[in-house]
Amino acid sequence: MHICVLGQGYVGLPLALRAAEAGHTVTGYEPDRKRCERLAAGSSYIEDIDSNRLQQVLRSGAYTVSSDLKDLKGFDVAVITVPTPLTDRAPDLSCVREAGSALAAWLEPGATVVLESTTHPGTTRDVLIPLLEERSGLVAGRDFHVGFSPERIDPGNADWRLENTPKIVAGLTDACLRRVKAFYDSITEVTVPASGLEEAELAKVFENTYRHVNIALVNELSRMAHTLGVDVWHTLELAATKPFGFTKFLPGPGVGGHCLPIDPVYLSHHVKARHGQTFRLIELAQDINESQPDYVVRRLQDALSRRFRRSVHGARILALGAAYKPGTSDARQSPAVQVIDRLRAMGAHVTVVDPYLPNDGCRDIPFAPADDGTSVAEFDAVVLLTPHGEFDLAQLAVEAAYVLDTRGVMAPAPHVERL
Repeated sequence: MHICVLGQGYVGLPLALRAAEAGHTVTGYEPDRKRCERLAAGSSYIEDIDSNRLQQVLRSGAYTVSSDLKDLKGFDVAVITVPTPLTDRAPDLSCVREAGSALAAWLEPGATVVLESTTHPGTTRDVLIPLLEERSGLVAGRDFHVGFSPERIDPGNADWRLENTPKIVAGLTDACLRRVKAFYDSITEVTVPASGLEEAELAKVFENTYRHVNIALVNELSRMAHTLGVDVWHTLELAATKPFGFTKFLPGPGVGGHCLPIDPVYLSHHVKARHGQTFRLIELAQDINESQPDYVVRRLQDALSRRFRRSVHGARILALGAAYKPGTSDARQSPAVQVIDRLRAMGAHVTVVDPYLPNDGCRDIPFAPADDGTSVAEFDAVVLLTPHGEFDLAQLAVEAAYVLDTRGVMAPAPHVERL
């Protein structure tokens, strides 16, 4: 089949390449021309996609990338994988609308359109379908097929990839579902049919809401345990020995990435806007997790005052990690970046080290002396925000004057505190 994937980012590019490898002819639509040129040259900007793999698929002729909407013509299946960010703390579906409008111009009878972008229940039915029908003159479920299949991409996870992660599939009608399922059966090992579009949309936002709420729970637990003088990390290890009824979540500097800080807001905002009801647990979890970077800064501030009788202002601080999770360069909504920004706003001199983010302000050699001759021992404090495997934590424990470990990966020591 001719497959068009709109958006060649963390979700769209893996999907496009997998479909090409499965024998389909794939057009990857990417409106960013610089990204387009880079992909066409065989250079991947998605770390889960090796450039060698991209080059091999390009050479096969099964995959092409384009920023020209005319190249969408004649598609059998079109998959929308565009961002659904928050704008002014409200869901922003503008990219979905733009993608739907673009596809409608080339929509032909018998074709299938699938939305993968994370959104609130009702988006496929109430937003995407009306756009497609109005601009094409065709009727969904009769002239063309429509479905929803939520993405489950976990950047940096080598164990669970697109092809072996169970894929939820949903359709407007039974015939739509069969078409959507047939496509994903050709590129994934397991598909899970949903009874309806809204159930599949709700399942996606709930998956991340579940994590969001439980992370908020342990983040607040860690604050209370610190006040009580109790080791929260050991407490969680003890609780995790229960073989039933308990799932272990860990505290940290906050939540980040393309899902957790955003998806629950889609659900709570939709319920409030549509029905006037408040999803109180989501909003409380959001408050707790959003305040976690401030809590990290306060803990560091207290430690500097208590141990060295100095303030954050003017202090030399080494921040380890800026990505939102270990082993990845993904810094979207990263709480580490928020901690760094807050410390700098308070007048601290912050040196950021992240081997995955060699951007301005980051050094990619963790503990070697910097260009100015600075060593770890010369910093007033170290805050471990993202525990990349490249960091030598044993060496850090020996050399640093003080470490605030926000991830609980270092052994307790007189000069090492865990959040």
